[in-house]
Amino acid sequence: MTGTTNGIISSEVLKDLKVDFPRKSETESRNGDQTEFDSSSDQKTKGLDHPQIPGWFAEHCPIWPGQAHFLEVEKIIFQGKSEYQNMMVFQSSSYGKVFVLDGALQLTEKDECAYQEMITHLPLCSIPNPKKVLLIGGGDGGILREISRHASVEQIHICEIDTMLINVYKEYFPEIAIGYEDSRVILHVCDGSEYLKTVQSGTFDAIIIDAFDPIRPGHELFEGPFFELVAKALRPGGAMCIQAESLWFQQFSVQHLIDDCHRIFKGSASYAWTTVPTYPSGVIGFMLCSTESEGEGPSVDFIHPINPIDPDQIFGVAKGPLKFYNSAEVHAAAFCLPTFAKKPAHSHIPSTRSQVDDNTDTEGCHI
Repeated sequence: MTGTTNGIISSEVLKDLKVDFPRKSETESRNGDQTEFDSSSDQKTKGLDHPQIPGWFAEHCPIWPGQAHFLEVEKIIFQGKSEYQNMMVFQSSSYGKVFVLDGALQLTEKDECAYQEMITHLPLCSIPNPKKVLLIGGGDGGILREISRHASVEQIHICEIDTMLINVYKEYFPEIAIGYEDSRVILHVCDGSEYLKTVQSGTFDAIIIDAFDPIRPGHELFEGPFFELVAKALRPGGAMCIQAESLWFQQFSVQHLIDDCHRIFKGSASYAWTTVPTYPSGVIGFMLCSTESEGEGPSVDFIHPINPIDPDQIFGVAKGPLKFYNSAEVHAAAFCLPTFAKKPAHSHIPSTRSQVDDNTDTEGCHI
């Protein structure tokens, strides 16, 4: 774990930083809740490539056409550029502090718990006594914070290539970056793919990946050796979790994604999802995969947690109890799909065991 402070800008410099938001047109007028702009100005709708509202941060993603997400900016706190990427932190009026990477919103104080808790506890609560966990990406430290809640874990390895990003989070999001304070954390400042090439087979009980755009069928990761390296690094019956595309993404097939993953990992493969208001569509998916168990051992059943965590438990470096995840209800519910997304199933478990309890509403769940 490194202690470098490279890239942190002092508070004296920070107060001079500014972001140039578009100025209000002199012809702008307000009528009730509607704002009208002079059609001859730069704000005209026709041909507008990136929507702009004075004093608001706008995220417009080309793969989500016809829509944009806006957050009102109270104050720009930090701007900087590392060797790899541009970073910005601002105070929003409704979501607390916000971290932006290369123009894309990465995290807000208000809703980070939904993502960090789910991507961590869905896999770790699905396998018995995880001891060695690898995190690829996740430089903000929030996933480390959540892993620290698991008493069985002995080593938490993280691969993050950008030390400036780590330090910016430590400076401006200390309750999230607190994950680095866990003595079990081992930081590898390197590319995760390169690190996996050095790892012996069966090293990790679980691998969590927070370093890529959400995966979907045909994603570039399926064309290279990355997932093969992940599968090799997992022990038999080990689990991987990675961010997957939203249910609302155009022409997204959950079943095709499951099939693609199962061909590589050979064990179980399941799709889950959660709500994150500041992500396009308000939904983020997760792909959970396991390697084959040894001998006649049972395959990993991601839907029924066998290693539950007490939602009121405070362990490791976390300063408070879980805010979003719980093993009793939220875990299983994350695997239930709306009707339009079931074509025809959303989980591949090579077992005849029912994936839902007898007293669970099975509408939207795979059996």
